[in-house]
Amino acid sequence: MSRFSVENIRNFSIIAHVDHGKSTLADRLLELTGTIDKTKNNKQVLDKLQVERERGITVKAQTASLFYNWEGKQYLLNLIDTPGHVDFSYEVSRSLSACQGVLLVVDANEGIQAQTVANFFLAFEAQLSVIPVINKIDLKNADPERVEKQIEKVFDIPSDECIKISAKLGTNVERVLQAVIERIPPPKVHRKNPLRALVFDSTFDQYRGVIANVALFDGVVSKGDKIVSAHTKKIHEVNEVGVLNPNEQPAHKLYAGQVGYLIAGMKDVTEAQIGDTLYLHKQPVEPLPGFKSAKPMVFAGMYPIDQSEYNNLKSAIEKLTINDSSVTVHRDSSLALGAGWRLGFLGLLHMEVFNQRLEQEYNASVILTTPTVPYKAVLSSAKLIKEYREKEITIINPAQFPEKSKVTEYLEPVVLGTIITPDEYTGKVMMLCQARRAVQKNMIFIDQNRVMLKYLFPLNEIVVDFYDSLKSLSSGYASFDYEDAGYQTAELVKMDILLNGNIVEELVTIVHKDKAHSVGKAVCERLKDSLPRQLFEIAIQAAIGSKIIARETVKAYRKNVLAKCYGGDITRKMKLLKRQAEGKKKLRKVGNIEVPRDAFIKVLKTQSDK
Repeated sequence: MSRFSVENIRNFSIIAHVDHGKSTLADRLLELTGTIDKTKNNKQVLDKLQVERERGITVKAQTASLFYNWEGKQYLLNLIDTPGHVDFSYEVSRSLSACQGVLLVVDANEGIQAQTVANFFLAFEAQLSVIPVINKIDLKNADPERVEKQIEKVFDIPSDECIKISAKLGTNVERVLQAVIERIPPPKVHRKNPLRALVFDSTFDQYRGVIANVALFDGVVSKGDKIVSAHTKKIHEVNEVGVLNPNEQPAHKLYAGQVGYLIAGMKDVTEAQIGDTLYLHKQPVEPLPGFKSAKPMVFAGMYPIDQSEYNNLKSAIEKLTINDSSVTVHRDSSLALGAGWRLGFLGLLHMEVFNQRLEQEYNASVILTTPTVPYKAVLSSAKLIKEYREKEITIINPAQFPEKSKVTEYLEPVVLGTIITPDEYTGKVMMLCQARRAVQKNMIFIDQNRVMLKYLFPLNEIVVDFYDSLKSLSSGYASFDYEDAGYQTAELVKMDILLNGNIVEELVTIVHKDKAHSVGKAVCERLKDSLPRQLFEIAIQAAIGSKIIARETVKAYRKNVLAKCYGGDITRKMKLLKRQAEGKKKLRKVGNIEVPRDAFIKVLKTQSDK
């Protein structure tokens, strides 16, 4: 590794919207530099997780070091392939911290999409060199000239800087490598200074412990060095260093400007914090600016299917959160589902992928409850402020929602959404946004037939099924991306579900006042389908405070007491029916409604699907 001077190193990332060909381009670059052999099986080489291969998406950013000869010089190119979905933008922002430039890949057929815009601005804010690459020029409907104009209009990048390629066929990919060397600057580092290394990613190996992906900003690290974590102040001995090529390739030393991996016998979750700075023992340095901690947008309860599996699931979640530091974990418990956790995710796809990885990698089956969003309440009484030690409290669990009398105002999270759609669907998209309580902020025509809309959305309106609705009404052409926009005042209410007058704690939800009736009715209908009939009538009610807003009734099993009456006096029949009704009334008073666990799971999982 010492053969590569700083001038001959380039660190770059590939960023793009979902399915615009990032991983395919990475495969071609690996083949072109001789890192992997050219075979027909080279598809998504860097996507190593089973969930990535099944879904055809990138979930984890992956690093690979490429060695490339150009104009008589040997260059070291460190490539990071990033995810394209909005839920994994935290992975993208972390990867960019280890780079000096990016390849912005745009599909020649689809053009600029919502996530293309978001990723460009991430790179722009980090002051990285941007090389626009127009991919899939081999497609029949490809229109690279139109995409060039879009890039010039939206990003202000001259069209002659765009490189037109086909990553699938390998057309013009050599020009991309040359542009990386010419247009991306080498890292600004000092090899003679003491070691400063940034941990930008980490994975867990059950035999070797934590494998940290590091970018070296100063100094040198070699096997046997004693290093200290700036976060925990713990000392570790380096067992192995090396580069990812794309598999682990041990090396004697890593030098400033290079990106590689480091194993130092870290066994605990907290010892390899992402964003941490590593330095040599007895040579303390100023820590590097870390990352803003990921802000969870969606919370869901997670419980083991069988309580005896609690400890196994606990260790699986701990190991997986090393690998995915953007998940937040809080202990939680439920009367119906037992002990569990309340997990915070960056979005719904993130939640699904985390659940799938638990099943595939750790063989753990879990119950996931309905996703909710974090609300806030501004407390009014001094007594409560003293109790909570702050005036503004965050509510993750609906059961902890304070009463209106104790609160000045409720706040709900909002996001700034960007929708890019063909103009013939603009009317439908606007109607969908208005139905979700969104406020329009901007509308720009990108070209003759595509529109970019910006809306301010309440997060709880888009968290469950907005993306599916948008795709179905735009025939799959519209794309959506959002970013956090803080909190706004909202008329929120706590909705209780009652069974024969008794509140069911697990089914309490927080809803907007305008949507309370429709949500309450949907939950009552679903409970009616799920609850088994009893010998007495069950009243299922949705209530806000003491006001009932929706009701469904599960009819009682009843014996036909008039079967033996084949005529005769009507009063005889009336007497029999009256006696039966009185018996049912008594039974209803003493009857204990045990909601079956399966019914709970069914309702909790799909409570807000409608």
